[in-house]
Amino acid sequence: MLNDFLVEEHVKNALKEDIGFQDVSTEALMDDKEVTAYFKTRADGVVCGLSVVKKVFELLSKDAKVTFNKKDGDKIRKGDLLATVTAPQKCVLTGERTALNYIRYMSGIATETARYIDAMNNPNVRLTDTRKTIPGFRMFEKYSVRTGGGVPHRYNLSDCIMIKDNHIECAGSVTKAIELAKKYNSHAHKIEIECENEEQIKEALKCGVDIIMLDNMPIDEMKKAIALINKQAIVEVSGNVTIETIGKIAAINPDVISTSAIHSGVKPLDIGLDM
Repeated sequence: MLNDFLVEEHVKNALKEDIGFQDVSTEALMDDKEVTAYFKTRADGVVCGLSVVKKVFELLSKDAKVTFNKKDGDKIRKGDLLATVTAPQKCVLTGERTALNYIRYMSGIATETARYIDAMNNPNVRLTDTRKTIPGFRMFEKYSVRTGGGVPHRYNLSDCIMIKDNHIECAGSVTKAIELAKKYNSHAHKIEIECENEEQIKEALKCGVDIIMLDNMPIDEMKKAIALINKQAIVEVSGNVTIETIGKIAAINPDVISTSAIHSGVKPLDIGLDM
């Protein structure tokens, strides 16, 4: 679930950004007559972000009432009614774009995540996201991935020690990087290391790590690497993951497949607000 306090703060800032001094169009043309508006989808997908839509209108008017016809995670078809908003027309028109920005983008991510999971066709493999997120929008992206059936990776840099290629380069070797990580690490954090070849994998296994990421490897090499690791560490596969390749990758049974393709640059789902 999204944290209500953090959502409220984010929505307040989004409304400040969009309204500025005032919504001059609405102030010029509208009074406070109560109206009803309907959120409807214009495309098939997975809905996500309904609670954020509700928060937008509740912040704009104490008289706003939002009722849901769907819940986050539901599969939706073109033409489906998602939610109904009854509120002063100034509230509806001022909040319309901000609410749509949230629900369209979040539903787009949930929809794309579900597409990738269907293409994986392997319930034993977890699909996860990355930190390639829009600054300030990460909690919504990760919530949307989970809504679509995926699981979040690290939320931020403090979640675990992840040793990547540049860390190895700076430390001097895989062994040295892991030694330094273990010396610094808390008992509550796992250590993950990115490996690009068999030699690095063998070195990482000898030192003992929790997770080995196979980065940008051809599928044949990944298959050999998984056999080499042989359950001694969690295997994460990353790099060059597309809707066309993910089924082949999942078929070799890594533990986790991570990709930014399910959330970074995803097309928003076409959802509209009708008065």
